[in-house]
Amino acid sequence: MTRQHQSISYVSGTSNTPLKGQTIGDCFDDTVARFAERDALISRHQELRYSWKALQQAVDEAARALLALGVDKGDRVGIWSPNCAEWTITQFATAKIGAILVNINPSYRTHELEYALKQSGASTLILQGSFKASDYVATLAELAPELREGGPGTFSSARLPDLKRVICLDAERALTGMFSWQSMLSHADETSAEHLADIQASLQFDDPINIQYTSGTTGAPKGATLSHHNILNNGFFVARTMNLTEKDRMVIPVPLYHCFGMVMGNLGCVTHGATMIYPGDGFEPEQTLRAVSEEKATTLYGVPTMFIAELEHPEFEAFDLSSLRTGIMAGSICPIEVMRNVIDRMNMQDVTICYGMTETSPVSTQTQTDAPLEKRVTTVGTIHPHLEVKLVSPDTGAVVPRGETGELCTRGYSVMLGYWNNPEATDKAIDAAGWMHTGDLATMDEEGYVSIVGRIKDMIIRGGENIYPREIEDFLYTHPAISDVQVIGVPDEKYGEEVMAWVKLSEGESLDEEALKAFCKGQIAHYKVPRYVKFVDDFPMTVTGKIQKFKMREEATHELGLA
Repeated sequence: MTRQHQSISYVSGTSNTPLKGQTIGDCFDDTVARFAERDALISRHQELRYSWKALQQAVDEAARALLALGVDKGDRVGIWSPNCAEWTITQFATAKIGAILVNINPSYRTHELEYALKQSGASTLILQGSFKASDYVATLAELAPELREGGPGTFSSARLPDLKRVICLDAERALTGMFSWQSMLSHADETSAEHLADIQASLQFDDPINIQYTSGTTGAPKGATLSHHNILNNGFFVARTMNLTEKDRMVIPVPLYHCFGMVMGNLGCVTHGATMIYPGDGFEPEQTLRAVSEEKATTLYGVPTMFIAELEHPEFEAFDLSSLRTGIMAGSICPIEVMRNVIDRMNMQDVTICYGMTETSPVSTQTQTDAPLEKRVTTVGTIHPHLEVKLVSPDTGAVVPRGETGELCTRGYSVMLGYWNNPEATDKAIDAAGWMHTGDLATMDEEGYVSIVGRIKDMIIRGGENIYPREIEDFLYTHPAISDVQVIGVPDEKYGEEVMAWVKLSEGESLDEEALKAFCKGQIAHYKVPRYVKFVDDFPMTVTGKIQKFKMREEATHELGLA
């Protein structure tokens, strides 16, 4: 770089390792050929263990069955389930036939499920029977009561007209209009291995392969559409930064529906031949610690709140974590004492920090395994290979000097194809030069380390979950007693941030906090339901009538004693 370029907040990631120009299915098969008998997938709560060869057989069987049921290239296949082996088998089976996997958050309720299925035009849905407080079968039947009548694949839903087939992972919960996972697999023999191979060979690595819903400040969730090339390469370079090999064993307690699980986890392992280990269907600190200890794991993923829960577990000292070497902490900034404990008490000397967003597949920056402790707790690392980052003034769009705050923009192979069926939102997010505008405010130091310092958007990050106030506001507006509502994030010791709603009632109407929360229950995900509610007559505003959410946050933080 010239001295002139060193002074501005721009950096490009270089690498002697080229990008992978292949599809996910081809990369998967290459890994099987290299490591056929090594452990590929261990789902501890299901007591299932697969070698790479056995996993390939399960993936190919599911792929042939889906083809037999009429799922074609480009069809959207939704999956609504917590972590399990079938989730991963579906991920690679859909990739092999060119169907587009639609990740549906296991916490979604009726309102959100309907939106995701309709917006994506999903023709197929694979779902779990139930999980914790979520009864998936009952929720879907509320939207498509026709599933209670007729046989599998013969129903027609008035409310979900695109949905043609539903596959339930829990055979005992399946309604008459649903296939069970096993009854779906029974159709595999109707499709030859040669036909599957021909379809797989016809796919291109730039084809769309995945839709992940990410809420936006405009309210309705947007479906980030990702290609083989996007997520395969991102998973590869995330794992490569941790020096992963086929000898590594990765415990993945983070959700598969999110890029953290399915890309950084599953695809990180597949591209290097490492073992995927699911400690449970949801996060439990003891399950996770036990999985690390008993499986001799070398790698562990999590958001800071997960690591805190593990470190604070009363039986922590009873677990042998000496096999751990590396992993990823992402989702929010890690407190320095937590990072010290993860390195010293959990033996994760090479732990890394990542930053990104669903729209960028997801990782744009990551700390190296030998990064100084200070850099791991104050920054989100340096630019990934084959990507570019610049920080620009939100007002002028000009690149800002190093050390100054600007909006983080990224460009390269990781940028999504666009938002599904939403060209207007795509054009707002990705500019004419191909830069993805993240909405995050950041600084860059002279060494190229990036620090996130704030958000242009009012996104709330609760325990690693991105929550966009506008989506909750739009839902609360549907309550007949509410005249106006503003949602903000307030500090929380456990989750980093919690949701708070400031509510203005219509004249003559009454509503209390418990009734408002009851209105939300079952309609929006539990983590989006406001923890705090304040009833007000008005909101702090500028002279031009713009809501001043920063003043609301300051006032609420003081009133609730959360400083």
